[in-house]
Amino acid sequence: MDPDSGDAWITAADGNDYWGIFGAAGLLAYHPDRGILLQHRAEWTSHGGTWGLPGGARHRNESAEAAALRETAEETGLNAADVTPLSEYTSDRGGWTYTTIIALASDAADCPTPNEETLEMRWVQLADVPGYNLHPGLASSWEDLLTIITATESLQR
Repeated sequence: MDPDSGDAWITAADGNDYWGIFGAAGLLAYHPDRGILLQHRAEWTSHGGTWGLPGGARHRNESAEAAALRETAEETGLNAADVTPLSEYTSDRGGWTYTTIIALASDAADCPTPNEETLEMRWVQLADVPGYNLHPGLASSWEDLLTIITATESLQR
C-alpha cells in the first residue's frame, strides 16, 4: 500500500473502526430545487445497503475539500466544476474525523453515473432524507447538516 494513501482501517478512541487512517471526507451536494445527492451504497461496502454521501479516506496531507471532491469524482463521475464548496462540518470520533463538505450544486450537476461502490445515486428533498435507511455517520450528523444547509443563505436561491 502507498504510505500516503489513507486506505486502511483505524480504531478510534471511541472503540469503533473507521475507514481512513488520515480521516475521511464526503460531499453533500445541495441543489435548491432537487435537494441533496445521496449514494445508495453497494452491499459489499461498509454499511452496505444504506444511503450516504459519496466520500472516502483522505490521503496524507490532503485537505478535506480535495478528498471529498476526489472521492466523489471516483465514485460518481460528478465533475468538481459542477459544485461550489461553501461550508464544512467535522465529526470527531476521538482521533478520527469525518469532514462533510457542503456544496451548492449547479444546474449542470446531473445525477451521476455510479461506480462499483454505488447501487444508485438519487437527488432527495431535505424533508425526505430522514425516511431513508441512512449510513450511521450521516444519520448521526443529519440534524447538524440540515441546520447548516438551512442557515447558509447562499444555498438558497
